[in-house]
Amino acid sequence: MGFTLLDGIVIVLYLIAVAFFGIWSAGKQKTSTDYFLGGRNMPWWAILFSVVATETSTLTFISIPAVAYGGDLTFLQLTFGYILGRIIVAVWFLPAYVKGEMTTAYQFLEQRFGSGLRKAAGSTFIITRLLADGVRLFATAIPLAIIFRFAGLFDSWGDGSLYLLAITVIAAVTLVYTFIGGIRAVIWMDVVQMVVYLGGALFALLLMVGKIPLTGSEITAFLSAENKMRLFNWGTDLGIREILANPYVFWVSLFGGAIFSIASHGTDQLIVQRLLATGDVKSSRKALIWSGFAASAQFAFFLFIGLMLYVFYQGAGLEELNLRTTDEIFARFIVDQMPPGVAGLIIASLFAAAMSSLSSSLNALASSTTYDLLKPVFGTDWDGEKELWISRLTTIFWGLMLSGSAFLFTWLQLSGDDQPAVVELGLGIASYTYGGLLGIFVLGRLFAKPDKTDAMVGFFSGLISLLFMVEGALQQYIPGEGLTVAWPLYTFAGAVIVVAVANGSYYFRKAFRN
Repeated sequence: MGFTLLDGIVIVLYLIAVAFFGIWSAGKQKTSTDYFLGGRNMPWWAILFSVVATETSTLTFISIPAVAYGGDLTFLQLTFGYILGRIIVAVWFLPAYVKGEMTTAYQFLEQRFGSGLRKAAGSTFIITRLLADGVRLFATAIPLAIIFRFAGLFDSWGDGSLYLLAITVIAAVTLVYTFIGGIRAVIWMDVVQMVVYLGGALFALLLMVGKIPLTGSEITAFLSAENKMRLFNWGTDLGIREILANPYVFWVSLFGGAIFSIASHGTDQLIVQRLLATGDVKSSRKALIWSGFAASAQFAFFLFIGLMLYVFYQGAGLEELNLRTTDEIFARFIVDQMPPGVAGLIIASLFAAAMSSLSSSLNALASSTTYDLLKPVFGTDWDGEKELWISRLTTIFWGLMLSGSAFLFTWLQLSGDDQPAVVELGLGIASYTYGGLLGIFVLGRLFAKPDKTDAMVGFFSGLISLLFMVEGALQQYIPGEGLTVAWPLYTFAGAVIVVAVANGSYYFRKAFRN
């Protein structure tokens, strides 16, 4: 059906409404606590929706259908580990954060190991978010770039230019209400937009199924014949090295997913900031645990959409569909098949959900920068008004930096033919640095003897060691075959190295002193 002027008008009006609602829902921000923690009185169910929308909205909508279209359902195994990991965080991590009335996750490290490690951990979080959320922002630009291309807009522009334009539009609108409204605006926008984008995706799915000229049994038979229905991969035909390198073997997915979730929801300021906004442990636990089940159900829903897209397009390849990457498949269906006006509404809801995720990143980056890096050095004489002003300036700074990161990943993803799905790229980046962060938190909670020097040695040893395990350009310079592990295991490997090296450093230094 194509993309019409009515769809364009719907998108513009929707984005304007989103910006105004975000600002209105925030109320008046008087202090940095209001700006970053919503006054510590946000309802737990709003936090639940915010956590799910923040971690999955953009990449789920765009890339999870692509995962199923290009593969099968084994990605869902990871979500079982996610649920297990969140339960562990709820029991083990949250009491220390909430009862201590902390503003960032890394204040715990300062209490245990000193300000140096807090700054190192905060800096690692910032670098991780800059890269991983650059991928997220790139993903949000995919449907808008497709609209420009298939609607005949900017015909003389190349793929890269279209993506850069889309990224700029999304980042600019997001920055407006994040700068003004802070975390309260972000959370309430997450609640609204999760409902909207799931409703839009459901409408698209129902329309798609109605256009498929097959019965339910015929669809199942077709998908089974194409080996698309597999949910569990037990890896019984693989050797140990192959299992460790395969992210979708069940035990790797379950264990790696649990460890990843412990790190992402127990040490990442992006999520911890929301959990601190409830103000009490019981509410934080309910929000966190139930978010695991909601996220798993959402992954299953979008994987199912990917299967239906495979049936609808009869497994057509990228060249046949005139697509640049597999991640464009669902957006292509929306642009081509949705009725006028409805396509615009669904794309607009996707943009708004994407912007809520981006605004979450901006607010978390600004809070960690302000509390973990700037305030300990320069903020001894800051009053509430100045602290709020500094917080907003850092929000603008990170808006510009995240846009630059997204530009970088646009170039990387469009420069080759064999690129991973965006969701796998984003999770792989996050998994890399989560290992160091999780290891240092485990060290602080379970091992009393290592001091700040041991912790620092272990922390950076974990980060550096992973360079030799992550499959990439660096491995060509390493003698021998090397050890390649699947990205869900990056976190576990990094954490083990941190704990082992830090304890080894303690005993070595103790022996040397004696």
